[in-house]
Amino acid sequence: MSLIPKHKSGFVREKHILQLIPVAHSTLWEWVNSGKFPAPLKLSKRVTVWRRADVEEFIAKQGGAS
Repeated sequence: MSLIPKHKSGFVREKHILQLIPVAHSTLWEWVNSGKFPAPLKLSKRVTVWRRADVEEFIAKQGGAS
């Protein structure tokens, strides 16, 4: 079972990630900068997203997916 609804696009915004992974905005970006969390994609100047598959894989590796 996917943690992120399949009817959505193949991308996830930060707001949704922070609902799935209970950390602060700054912690998420520390993880991105250190390579612990997947790097985002910049779709436009104001739109940053992550690939849904990358986020689900990260969660599964942390033991958070069934």
